[in-house]
Amino acid sequence: MKRIGNLFDKIIAFDNLLLASKKTLRGQKHKSEAAHFYFHLESELFALQRELQSGEWQPQPYRVFTIYEPKQRQICASQLRDRVVHHAVCNVLDPIFERRMIYDTYACRVGKGTHAAIDAAQWFLRRADYSLQCDVKKYFANIEHGALKTLLRRILKDKALLALLDRIIEHPLPGSDAGRGLPIGNLTSQYFANLYLGEMDHFIKERLRIKGYLRYMDDWLIFGEDKTALWETLAAVREFLRDRLKLELKEEVIRIAPTWEGVSFLGFRVYPDSIRLCDDKWAKFRRQVRQREAAYWAGEIDEDELARSIASMLGHTAHADTLAARRKFFDDCFGFV
Repeated sequence: MKRIGNLFDKIIAFDNLLLASKKTLRGQKHKSEAAHFYFHLESELFALQRELQSGEWQPQPYRVFTIYEPKQRQICASQLRDRVVHHAVCNVLDPIFERRMIYDTYACRVGKGTHAAIDAAQWFLRRADYSLQCDVKKYFANIEHGALKTLLRRILKDKALLALLDRIIEHPLPGSDAGRGLPIGNLTSQYFANLYLGEMDHFIKERLRIKGYLRYMDDWLIFGEDKTALWETLAAVREFLRDRLKLELKEEVIRIAPTWEGVSFLGFRVYPDSIRLCDDKWAKFRRQVRQREAAYWAGEIDEDELARSIASMLGHTAHADTLAARRKFFDDCFGFV
């Protein structure tokens, strides 16, 4: 595939930086850092443009915090100015990366997402006898910088852009080994991580000739008619990940099972004829609804905001066969229902 150049000037163009700032500031203008940036927007963007043009821009230290759902994870969030740069980069690189993606990879892509991945999993479950489920061990923390930069150089030939991407990739990640790891909280990390495992996608589809396959970031499923063939496929993929991408599988979650047993995937239990919401996701939904209900009765939010919040949460749970459970739950909620 021909390498692509002349992209750096598109990234640092004022119009692209302005679009990137709008994406970054969306829903954030009430925060002091964002409000200050927005108030001085033009001068901030020109300053950022000059730093990028001269090569002086350097990412600022991460803000580190821990989340506990769905499991404990350390999040390293970039400062606002750095997030504007990330959006500017992704605005330009997204269509280039998109052209390298196979159809059945669903993370970080327009028109794809969690629900499309769930529907695809059910489609495959209905057409195969067995499923193989895998997960990469500590994926973001183990992405090897050298392998990622080599991959980017096979796609791009713009030296100024590659230098900028190297700076983003090499920005020290707290608690990670030197030369490894991308922060979960960065937009660029999502794109880089999706592209990185895209190499595995092409190996599975083009070298192994597997028809029944889908991936959502580092969670992936393979479907087939024979358990022995699936074990052989697993061995080939394990070797590819270790030798080419310097990654290991999470051995304890590898599972080959008849498709009628279903698969646990992205917070859902997917069967050939039904989709269930996993218990922890259902508990989280109920807890969040109760929290919004309490905020409403405390006068912290109005009825419109309550309705929008509930509708957003319902959009996710309604993708599973939860109608009866939702009716029963909401019968007990909200004194005005």
